[in-house]
Amino acid sequence: MQKLIETFYMALNNSDGKTMASCYHDDVVFEDPAFGILKGERAKAMWLMLCNSQNDNSFKVEFSKIKVNENLGSAHWEAFYTFSKTGRKVHNKIDASFQFKDGLIIKHTDKFNLHTWAKQAIGFKGFLFGGMPFFKNKLNNQTNKLLDKFIEKNKLSK
Repeated sequence: MQKLIETFYMALNNSDGKTMASCYHDDVVFEDPAFGILKGERAKAMWLMLCNSQNDNSFKVEFSKIKVNENLGSAHWEAFYTFSKTGRKVHNKIDASFQFKDGLIIKHTDKFNLHTWAKQAIGFKGFLFGGMPFFKNKLNNQTNKLLDKFIEKNKLSK
C-alpha cells in the first residue's frame, strides 16, 4: 500500500489525474474542506479537473510520513501553487487518511485548516470569513459546480 500512496502523490506532483484516479476503487469516498464529500466517479473526476487546471509552473507537491498496513494508511502532504482566481501564492499543509480495499483506495479524507488556506488564497476576505461555516458551504457549492461543468464538458459519468 505504501507504493500506492507514493504513486498517487507522484502523479499529483506531475499533474497526472488519470494515474491518480486509477489508485481509487470504483466505490471510493473522498472528503476534504474544499469539496465536501465526493463518491466514485466524482472523486476521480475531481483529481482530473484539478490536474487539468494546473498551468502554474510553480505547482509542486511534497509528501511524507506515509504509514500503511493492509487496511489503513496516512500521509502528510503539502501543495504549493498559485490560486488562479486571485493570483495569490498558496502553501497548503494537508493530513490524509486512507482505507484500502482490493489493493486500491476506498476512502480518502484530507484535512487542512480552511481558514489558513482562505487567508493565503483569497487574502483579507479569507482572513475575515474563511473560518466561518457559511464560507465552507459557499466554497463547497462553488467547487462542486466547477466539477459538474468539468464532468459535463469532458463527458465523464457522474
